[in-house]
Amino acid sequence: MMRTSTVELTADSPRGAAARRTTAWIAAGLAAGAALAGGLLAPTDATQGPAQRLMYLHVPAAWVAYLAFAVVLAASVAHLVRGDARWDRVALAATEIGVVLTAVTLATGSLWGHLVWGAWWAWDPRLVGTALLFLVYAAALALRRALAERSGRPAHGDERVTRPVAVLGAGGFLLVPVVHFCVLWWRSLHQQATVLAPEQPPIDPRMALALLLAVAAATVAATWVLAHRLVRLHRQADAVRAAAPRPPVRQPDLVP
Repeated sequence: MMRTSTVELTADSPRGAAARRTTAWIAAGLAAGAALAGGLLAPTDATQGPAQRLMYLHVPAAWVAYLAFAVVLAASVAHLVRGDARWDRVALAATEIGVVLTAVTLATGSLWGHLVWGAWWAWDPRLVGTALLFLVYAAALALRRALAERSGRPAHGDERVTRPVAVLGAGGFLLVPVVHFCVLWWRSLHQQATVLAPEQPPIDPRMALALLLAVAAATVAATWVLAHRLVRLHRQADAVRAAAPRPPVRQPDLVP
């Protein structure tokens, strides 16, 4: 069973359930702190006005999507090397989280762009790259389902389904650094990177605090979702194994 350094978040046991509840409360507390800091403590941006407050949702979504795809990379490589179905389940859960959060990133970025640029979409390197990132990992989920339906095998647990998906999941991570640093490499409407920037970004300390709390809340919440999803996937795998027909037991020959 996959474990954190201190608690068994993915354990299907009372102790694991308690750990997941604690994680959920921590995420809720951080989210409340981020909402208060972003709404009351942090000042309104002098250039963008209230629209800038979308940063406290947009940036954490993008950051945790990057993190989720990093987990997909590590878990996919581990699955390809070891053939362990547990790593495939980690990759599947992280892919789902990353795809949802990339969609949130695109939606909030589009709204932010409409309020600041006056356009819902622009052929900007960051926007195009993020859309490609979404499509690649959505394609990984679609490929998994298509292979499972075509072969009549489980969507996770059978290497004839999971290995091609793992290759796509690991290769797709190459887009992440391109998406993040494209605002530095090419001319872009998008503002410079706020998180993981090569140089310290010019940001008000109160904005930085609100953003840090929002990123922490999103990270802990994603960890909670990942743990819950892994428990469900583990239960599904156990149910499939239990339902699989077993070979007949050969009876010993009777001696007359």
